[in-house]
Amino acid sequence: MDNLYTKITLYLSANSKSYEKERDNILMQNDGSGDYIKTWNVSGLAKPSDSQLNSYSSSVSAEEAKEVVRNTRRYAYDSIVNQLDLLYHDMLADKGDKSGEWFKSIKAIKDANPKE
Repeated sequence: MDNLYTKITLYLSANSKSYEKERDNILMQNDGSGDYIKTWNVSGLAKPSDSQLNSYSSSVSAEEAKEVVRNTRRYAYDSIVNQLDLLYHDMLADKGDKSGEWFKSIKAIKDANPKE
């Protein structure tokens, strides 16, 4: 099913804006008849029409699939502290290339969770 949040995110991106920066200016709501934009206060950008949002329908599934992969990877990665420690030890062992433990751990996560 098409997701209003994803359509809005794609609309903002196509107009050089980001949802992260505009989230406080947009209020989505569902009154039981489906999701809709209740409030739109994005400076310099008109509230999108239904037809404008629907033009992103074909992109929604692909974008949502990528978001699932990004979230899976995010939770699979070790903490930044531990990653930096791995990098440090790789550098000490002259393994700042693909033979290092940090690279191997990141590659394994990316290989297990491809974006496409």
